[in-house]
Amino acid sequence: MNVDRRSATTNNSHTTVHFRKDWQRRVRVHFDQPGRKLRRRNARLAKAAAVAPRPVDKLRPIVRCPTIKYNRRVRAGRGFTLTELKEAGIPRKLAPTIGISVDPRRQNLSTESLAVNVERLQAYRSRLILFPRKLGKPKKGDASKEEVSAVKNTVTSIKATLPIVTAEGGFSEIRKSDMPSAVEGGAYRKLRDARSDQRNAGQREKRAKDKADEAAAAKK
Repeated sequence: MNVDRRSATTNNSHTTVHFRKDWQRRVRVHFDQPGRKLRRRNARLAKAAAVAPRPVDKLRPIVRCPTIKYNRRVRAGRGFTLTELKEAGIPRKLAPTIGISVDPRRQNLSTESLAVNVERLQAYRSRLILFPRKLGKPKKGDASKEEVSAVKNTVTSIKATLPIVTAEGGFSEIRKSDMPSAVEGGAYRKLRDARSDQRNAGQREKRAKDKADEAAAAKK
């Protein structure tokens, strides 16, 4: 078998030049993942022991995911609105001190979300055991000595106690005779006409009044 030595030498030279680059500095490996996993677990345990018997996380509201594609799913939001706190009877300044996240920028755009989050706040408040600042001087709403001793040295998670679960949307079948009758002329045209009537109601009333005044003046 005949081999062109010049071409082989050229190919080898190109290969050699390529591997002369300091490629080890540009390659990033992740062989430390098992060690990182252990460090994260130890950090979680250390945090839980440091804040015990408080929960390791905060109570967050139930919100809908944005866009039409994902709005059927629910997730944890940044914080509760001031309206939700007011409906649940929790003062705004007290909420962050008892493990409730607050987001004053968020707004309630539906009564359904407001009712769900108010119920979530009330459920959390009913399960809350508030330790007194001074064991010998409990204030109104603080836990008794028996309740404090019962939950001592225990760590709870709000995420596990009050989970956020997406409810499956069901559907039901109806007969064709039970279906509502179609809007005459189309629903879109009906809405356009209603908006136009509302927008031009003042001008039309004024025009009708001027016409009536002109007719009354002409009779005189």
